[in-house]
Parts: sequence; structure tokens; C-alpha cells
Amino acid sequence: MIELYGMGSPNVVKIYIALEELGLAYNVHPVDVFSGAQFDAEFLKLNPMAKVPVIVDPDGPGGNPITIFESGAILQYLAEKSGKLLPAGMAAKYQALEWMMVQMTTVGPMFGQFVHFLRFAPAGNDYSKSRYATQAHRVTEAIDQRLASNAFLAGAEYSIADIATYPWIRNIPALLGAEAAAKYPNAMRWVKAIDERPAVKKALAAVDDVRARTTAFDKASAENLDKVFGRGQFAAA
Repeated sequence: MIELYGMGSPNVVKIYIALEELGLAYNVHPVDVFSGAQFDAEFLKLNPMAKVPVIVDPDGPGGNPITIFESGAILQYLAEKSGKLLPAGMAAKYQALEWMMVQMTTVGPMFGQFVHFLRFAPAGNDYSKSRYATQAHRVTEAIDQRLASNAFLAGAEYSIADIATYPWIRNIPALLGAEAAAKYPNAMRWVKAIDERPAVKKALAAVDDVRARTTAFDKASAENLDKVFGRGQFAAA
């Protein structure tokens, strides 16, 4: 059974979805990020970067246990372990991997920074909000164009590229507004199709459960928020 350490953020949602899609048994260890649990010594042994998600697979390569952090690495590991969610053909496989890398290098960071400056930064950060909102729109436009002529990001097959990207793009109406969502009909069609997958519904229900067992950001103490974001007394400079 795979041990999953995480909470309810989009990068963790990816792993829930992959595990459900693959039918792999897993056990959840909620990590209360907004209480600072990711900085505990035991968790840092799993991931020195103090981030979720992390998985521990007792039946790793050669039958030996393996610990993996970084959501993209976890997705690729699970796909290769199971022989699913990555196309078999070399060209399609690398299309899946390149679009997953787009999520890792652009979708996640740009949306993540936009959310930070929208929800957590003090007043006076209009430039930052504008910059990251613009970058979020730009990458979503590229995704929408890709999906105009393809059912999924890798082409005809649903893959880890879709699983990586979906938890972010599904939040466009909430983050950027309904008017923004209307600009990306292909992406919204793709979101709706993934919404209806039984494994995705089961995964999102499991995410709701872990969210109920961890501290919401609006309930976190000021000190813990400062520690999470590396600011105030926890800033390096």
C-alpha cells in the first residue's frame, strides 16, 4: 500500500487522482501545512524541501521501499510502475511529458504566485497581481489552443499531463472569474470531461476529507503563515 503525505492543494490533488485512476491502494497521512507540520523533523526526513506531496511505496523498484517527492516525479513514477497513463508510442509519450512540464514550470508557479498575491500579500502589490494574472492567462490560452484540436494534452489519450494540469485549470472560474473562463472554451470542455471521470470524483471526495482534517489557510495563525511563506521573522533577507 502506498503511503501518501499531503493536504488539499492542487499539487496533492494530482496524486489522489492518479492513485484512483490506477486503482492503487493508498493510505493518507494528512500534513497540516498551515500549522507548520511540514517543518517537523520526521517530515523533513521524507522531503528536505518541506513540501507536499510525498509518497512512500514499500514495493518500489526491486521490491525495495522508495520515497518520492515533487508531484511531477511522483506522477511519472506511478505511471511507469503501473504501465498506464503514459502513451506507449515515443512521440505521444514525450508530448505527455512536455505538457506535464508546462504544468510544473509554468501553470503551477504562475497560478501559485497569483493566488499568493491575491490572498496573502499585504496591500500595494497591484503590479505583482497583474503580472501573475497575465502569466496565468497566457499559459491557459496555450492550453486552450492545444485542446482545440486534441481531446487531451498528449493528444488522443488521457495521461499524467491531464492529471497534473486539471487541478489548476478547474479553478479558473473561482480565481480569474466566469468571464475569463468563457475565453477558454476548449479548456473548460476538457475540465468538464475530466470532472465526470469516476476516479476523479472519488479522488476529489478524498481531498475534501483531508481538507476537513487539516487547518484552512484562513484559520492559520499569523506566525504560522509567516513561517509557511518565509516572511517576517522567517525571512532570509
